[in-house]
Amino acid sequence: MTFAALQPLADRSALFTALRQDALRVATEELGDHRWDVVVSAKTLTFTSNTDPSRSLTTTAHLIASIAPGPRSLLWGWAHPQGEAQGIAGRLRAFGEERGIRELAEPEVPFPADAAGDEDWITEAAHTVAGAAVEITGLSPYYSAPLGGGTRAVFLLEAPLPAPTVASTVIVLPRILSGLSLPDARTAVWDLARLAGWNLTWTDEAFSGATIVDQTGSVTFGFDEQARISRIQSSLQQA
Repeated sequence: MTFAALQPLADRSALFTALRQDALRVATEELGDHRWDVVVSAKTLTFTSNTDPSRSLTTTAHLIASIAPGPRSLLWGWAHPQGEAQGIAGRLRAFGEERGIRELAEPEVPFPADAAGDEDWITEAAHTVAGAAVEITGLSPYYSAPLGGGTRAVFLLEAPLPAPTVASTVIVLPRILSGLSLPDARTAVWDLARLAGWNLTWTDEAFSGATIVDQTGSVTFGFDEQARISRIQSSLQQA
């Protein structure tokens, strides 16, 4: 566990977040061996091929937080000297103030007393922070940028990636789920539909299944007694 108050938010968005991270991974892998460069003042984060610099992927980058081992703390982007008090980062603060989540409303949050605070812990914490930010803002994917000395910066990206559809999701879903732990898969499926802007209908009053629909087709999820995904059935539109 990293930041306990943020984990439920990250868990809720976990499926949608994983799908968008997969889309970013595919786009950057098409560049081959590549590097990333960020200009915080210009709000850009660019991935550039090392073998062909003319090939790149430029995104609008919103600084959400920095997580540093020295002070053992998380500094929110809206309080960061290079961040923005309003905008995307400011929405996290507003969300925390409205719902009484101190960890979102205070500018700097110390690591839990029992946290290792090492590189692995900070990497995991960055993913939790990013997942919570995706849940609150609806913006994705994200990038967890190593800044040296164990510090990481978390950026939410506006990237030129294809919008997710039911059809594209069904194709990659088996791979995504094979490497993803969902504490509450039923809620994660509901949140996937919400964040993607798709229609969701529960199959019965016991919430034992849900059907998601968009213009490309439909997919039905079945859930067992522990709210785990037990089956997936899809019907896609002909291209």
